[in-house]
Amino acid sequence: MSKFRKKPVVIEAEQFFVNKKVYGGPVAFAVNYGWPKTENDTSATSLDGKYWVRTLEGPLVVSDGDWVIRGVKDEFYPCKPDIFEATYERVED
Repeated sequence: MSKFRKKPVVIEAEQFFVNKKVYGGPVAFAVNYGWPKTENDTSATSLDGKYWVRTLEGPLVVSDGDWVIRGVKDEFYPCKPDIFEATYERVED
């Protein structure tokens, strides 16, 4: 099997906490409450106590403490804290 190295790319990410209100950051725009009835449902009126992020692959549940990442195509997706820590390091502005 061939080996590959992940290209270095700077991403935007913010850690999601249920009780943390974030205004203006990626989390404020990406996380929805309730499960969508269909792929394009943005109203999330069917509340079931889950937070989710619309991804290129469809909706994914985001849990308290997960990171929400803005990808290279301006898409959002959740990442578990241990995977985030093993994969990313902070970049100074």
